[in-house]
Amino acid sequence: MSADSLGGYQSAYSQAPDSVGLAVLDTDTRYVFADPAYCRIAGEECEGLAGSPVSWGARPRVGSTLLLTRVLTDGASRTHVTPSSRCTWHRLTIHGEVVGVVGFIVETAPASAGELQAAPSYLSLAETGEGIGTTLDTETTCLEVVSYLSPGVADAAAVDLLPSSPLTTGDVGREDLHGVYRAAVSGREELLGHSSGDAVPLSVGAMRAGRPVLDERRLAMPLIADNRAIGAVLVARTHGRFTQEDVRSVQAVSARAAITIEHARQFEQAQRTAFKLQRALLTDPGLPHPNIELATRYLPSGSGSLVGGDWFETVRLHFGRTLLVMGDVMGHGVEAAVDMNSYRSTLREVAANDLPPHRVLRQLDNAISEAATRRPATCLLVRVDPARGMGSFASAGHLPPALFSRDGVADLIDVPVGPPLGTGLGGYEIVSRGIQQGDTLLLFTDGLVERRREDIDASLARLAQVHAGPGSTVDELLDIVLDELDAEHAEDDVAVMAARIRRRPVVEHH
Repeated sequence: MSADSLGGYQSAYSQAPDSVGLAVLDTDTRYVFADPAYCRIAGEECEGLAGSPVSWGARPRVGSTLLLTRVLTDGASRTHVTPSSRCTWHRLTIHGEVVGVVGFIVETAPASAGELQAAPSYLSLAETGEGIGTTLDTETTCLEVVSYLSPGVADAAAVDLLPSSPLTTGDVGREDLHGVYRAAVSGREELLGHSSGDAVPLSVGAMRAGRPVLDERRLAMPLIADNRAIGAVLVARTHGRFTQEDVRSVQAVSARAAITIEHARQFEQAQRTAFKLQRALLTDPGLPHPNIELATRYLPSGSGSLVGGDWFETVRLHFGRTLLVMGDVMGHGVEAAVDMNSYRSTLREVAANDLPPHRVLRQLDNAISEAATRRPATCLLVRVDPARGMGSFASAGHLPPALFSRDGVADLIDVPVGPPLGTGLGGYEIVSRGIQQGDTLLLFTDGLVERRREDIDASLARLAQVHAGPGSTVDELLDIVLDELDAEHAEDDVAVMAARIRRRPVVEHH
């Protein structure tokens, strides 16, 4: 089959993204993302969709709560069919952690009987390669594509990608295709050709033309997202030519892969944006009074998932007292980072009134619960009074602090735990405890101690067993704690703060 004879499929192929939509739901089956095609086919309103639950209605278009729950539980993909659409749901994992489900919806009812007769069936986009697009990770998706195609359709398969912005098809110069790289390969790579720049003539030709390209025993299919080329799928055989049915299969896989890869790149860009935003927002805390020694650390998770809303702050109060703050906004991503900055600002305003910690939490809770778009957050407040050698504690759903004695022995402080901020329930209590010179308070977010499949009491017990050694500075104590609990490999972001009442200078009298 010649390249020119594939023209009949190109028109329908270029329109496939309009007939195929993608959505991502979290583990509570609430929307995280949905593209316009999904909204149109599923009958959802795109505006304001993020964060809202799936609206099943009397005639659900995409599935049921039970269906999605089963996908989340056992990881088996499931498909919901209606007279006009078919939606296949896959469990979504990021580096082994289940974070939600991703759905591909396909419009199966054409506008007319004539279109039904003329157009190839895009039902295969949901049926072909159920294991393609199981994560929002570019590398994983490319590996799934080549693993599906080889062995099977071909003796070798590769995905060649452009490293930067996608290119409008049909008007691409040689300089635009610089840096094409091989993202994944399966089978006998020597059958495919080299993988750098214009040394991949078939892939480059498919990207430049925006349509399939064939030679003796190789087939290149462009990856088209939003009518722009982002790469190509390349397959090769040792014997025999590719049939029309083979081309259809590669075409369906490529259309599905293009959508997933493009969304994965958008997802990865969102991660980078959120990370930069959070780093910009999480500036150093305000300076405590000079009578407090302070050290802080922030360790972003190395898991690749979106950054969280961990934060810390200090606020100077009257009479030499300092308010220490540790908080954690629920969720991840840009929204959590923005909310974190908002909570920080609100806390400074409330704390300026010099209220006791439990009343500060009550006012924060009221302010956050009145803003419907704000996410709940946990928060721990400690008002340190060096003159009296006293600490006053209040908690909104946060883990308890630890107090290290001057000998380096840790003790967890029993603080009554109230509801997280943003619930509007209130009910916060205050507890006081003596703090001696040389004692060090340690405030932290759950990423420091929590480990998957471990009871939280066991996690806190590991912290209580850390021995910092006598004479450690606040910075040295933090380093010891982070090292002992292996915070570098934590599954979530880690924020920690160590505070110690500064020793008073000894004045000699003559």
